[in-house]
Amino acid sequence: QVQLVESGGGLVQAGGSLRLSCAASGKISSISTMGWYRQAPGKQRELVATITSGGTTDYTDSVKGRFTISRDNAKNTVYLQMNSLQPEDTAVYYCNVHVKLPIFPARDYWGQGTQVTVSS
Repeated sequence: QVQLVESGGGLVQAGGSLRLSCAASGKISSISTMGWYRQAPGKQRELVATITSGGTTDYTDSVKGRFTISRDNAKNTVYLQMNSLQPEDTAVYYCNVHVKLPIFPARDYWGQGTQVTVSS
């Protein structure tokens, strides 16, 4: 199986920065796309950013120019650098990775979520 451990959430004032990390462990053959999602109270979970194994990135419009997704393939870790945070960024942030294990088909795994709270 695969374990995902997230870290880096917290409380920050508007305009501040946070860096989220998500490390995958287990008998992993390969990881293709890695991404971050978020869910605010009363809202559906939404995609924030993704990064492919080749380094191609994609962002939802509301975070373009403020957030940067990156990955360290040697550590099976994905990061989300969040700058110029705004109160509307407040949410629980979840990492998602598409993992291939030996024998088993590739599938998505989710982190446990980390709270990001931005005060005005």
